[in-house]
Amino acid sequence: MIKKRVSINVGAGYDVHIGPALLDTCGETLRQVLGECRLAIITDSNVERLYLDKVKKSLSSSGFESVSLTFPAGESSKNISTLSAILEFLAENNFTRKDAVVALGGGVVGDICGFASSVFLRGIRYVQIPTTLLSAVDSSVGGKTAIDLEAGKNLAGAFKQPEVVICDTDTLSTLNETELSNGVAESVKYGILFDKELFDEFAKSDLKSLLDDKEKLVNMIARCVSHKGRIVEKDEFDNGERRLLNLGHTIGHAVEKCSSFSVPHGHAVAIGTSMIARAGEEKGLTECGTFDAVKTVLEKYALPTSCEFSSCELLSSSLNDKKRKGNKIGLVIIESIGKCYIKEEPIEALESYIK
Repeated sequence: MIKKRVSINVGAGYDVHIGPALLDTCGETLRQVLGECRLAIITDSNVERLYLDKVKKSLSSSGFESVSLTFPAGESSKNISTLSAILEFLAENNFTRKDAVVALGGGVVGDICGFASSVFLRGIRYVQIPTTLLSAVDSSVGGKTAIDLEAGKNLAGAFKQPEVVICDTDTLSTLNETELSNGVAESVKYGILFDKELFDEFAKSDLKSLLDDKEKLVNMIARCVSHKGRIVEKDEFDNGERRLLNLGHTIGHAVEKCSSFSVPHGHAVAIGTSMIARAGEEKGLTECGTFDAVKTVLEKYALPTSCEFSSCELLSSSLNDKKRKGNKIGLVIIESIGKCYIKEEPIEALESYIK
């Protein structure tokens, strides 16, 4: 059975464990990393019925005492009310800095648990157990945590690195096509940014063959995590090169907000990536043929490459983007597949890219 371990050398450093059947042994892994402590498992209503009992069983067999809290699944729960409920839960159960929070779920669970862990007692340990492809390849690694505000996505948060990440690839078998394609969007992103060979592999493959070949799946996730880890090690706090990871996200976050978050994150990023590829070609910044290549691969995995919202609507939603600095915004431009760069543009120029 293939398993991979990717080391992320940020802060004290931590490992990302990737492979099948890892939930069965997550207690042993956490015992080695955390030692003796109490654990608060935070999850959502979808993941609870699928994996909570299995995780609790593994933790108990390794001698952990644990309590759990579940909140309604979905981006709409990634708000200050849920954050408050988690903090009150930790306080009511007398958690201390010696203890730890377990984020069991997708990106919403990981983001909000990480943020709660960063502010409870001014910092308590936490671990990530991602159960979606999106969180496995992206949000569970790197230490970005956040909640959404009415004004926009991820506008309140903190940098908080996990102690360990445990990615059981068997959990991906329960995802529907929308959730799987969500993760593919972020995975393809790494190919466009850094790795033409990875992009070409997505072009030659399809969703079914990717999931059926467990070795290929583990290797793909490990490759994406390695790319992200390398960037985060250079720029933990997102002031320089790490901003490349925002490819497609400025427009993507605007699409999410305009849709009242009915468009999933990966789908919105796919739209944003396609639009920036097309705009880049129109402006002579991007190699000819790049847009068609990106569009073809994304659509192969049932990802959208356009949206119904007007340029005015998207621009208005982009004005609160956290990548904005004063009257400028850093846009990630695709030079060619595998090579991208950040172009600082005045905020008023964003409308021309969207148009």
